[in-house]
Amino acid sequence: MREGYEGTGPGAITPDGCAVELYSRLPVGEEPDIIASAVPAGAHILELGSGVGRMTHPLLERGFTVTAVDESAEMLERVRGARTIRGAIETLDLDEKFDVVMLASFLVHAGDVEVRRGMLDVCRSHVADGGCVLIQREGENYHTDLPRERRDPSGFTIRMLSAEPVGDGVNSVRAEYVFPDAVWTQTFLARPLSKEEFEGALGEAGLRVDRYLTEDRVWVRAVPVEA
Repeated sequence: MREGYEGTGPGAITPDGCAVELYSRLPVGEEPDIIASAVPAGAHILELGSGVGRMTHPLLERGFTVTAVDESAEMLERVRGARTIRGAIETLDLDEKFDVVMLASFLVHAGDVEVRRGMLDVCRSHVADGGCVLIQREGENYHTDLPRERRDPSGFTIRMLSAEPVGDGVNSVRAEYVFPDAVWTQTFLARPLSKEEFEGALGEAGLRVDRYLTEDRVWVRAVPVEA
């Protein structure tokens, strides 16, 4: 387990505290529609941090080609219909270019600044000329107004329990997922980023915001900065 990360509950737990069985149960939501509306039909998508394929599979159903990358073999075993690559996102080097590179699951908020920089550099180095990078950010109140909970229509409850400062602008975040037959928890490190800080991080990697795809600015379409 990576330092500062922890997961509890049934089944395999990845080094960043994610439970494979939990992520297999989570509903898809509106993300695939947001993605599909922002990229060309039939695009080849490099999905960084695919997990069990929660978004991979709906994207394949919409006619996209997906290369799914994750560090967890247990996660990738659940992915069907996509090319899969096991490896750390921040050091990935496929020597390929893609129409779309996607960094979801709030990975841009990695507590380690160098890991974040590595991830964004990988996004930039793998996106084709004229392509785009789709990034999912945390919501504005992600680390505040805690604890809070949300009951999902499919029958489980998500509780954001706490976000405690651990130094250098990083919080230790604890979440709980309660299903009728099982409970999972995840503790992870996250660095809150204001809109300005986020856009500054993109700029360091040679990217810029093309547009925010959702009203809450959680989903972002970025493009390479022309040299």
